[in-house]
Amino acid sequence: MTEWISLIRDVPDYPQPGILFKDITPLLADHAAFVQVVDALADGLSFDKVVGIEARGFILAAPVAYHSGAGFVPVRKKGKLPAETLGASYDLEYGSAEIEVHADAFAPGERVLIVDDVLATGGTACATAELVRRAGAQVVALSFLLELGFLAGRGKLPDLEVRSLVTV
Repeated sequence: MTEWISLIRDVPDYPQPGILFKDITPLLADHAAFVQVVDALADGLSFDKVVGIEARGFILAAPVAYHSGAGFVPVRKKGKLPAETLGASYDLEYGSAEIEVHADAFAPGERVLIVDDVLATGGTACATAELVRRAGAQVVALSFLLELGFLAGRGKLPDLEVRSLVTV
């Protein structure tokens, strides 16, 4: 299964000098690798809905939901969803941001898998888990394609199951 790791391309100095960006687009373009990743993100888990975090999380979460027979729920940046929302703020390296989910996205007690491409500092993932819980649903796990271990984002999610396919 791990042969797809070689399809993750390092791009130095993107989006700014000193950053080594992990580009997953070659992996996404390879059908067999993409299927393996989608399967692995949900392996062994039981859930009713899959949350995808804007924007790259949508790329992985939607096929996970489809493949698993679950519903898909987008978590978006503030102001992007058309109906009543619940919002949560989180800190960024320089400032803060807010994400939202539709207030009626989950039925009470639904089991939810949160999927995103990268776990970095954990702020967005923590805020997303908060939104799911506030909406009355249960977070089954958070699944990430990549985890940037040196940023210690997992530490912001101590009471949740966190799964990463690759840690760098």
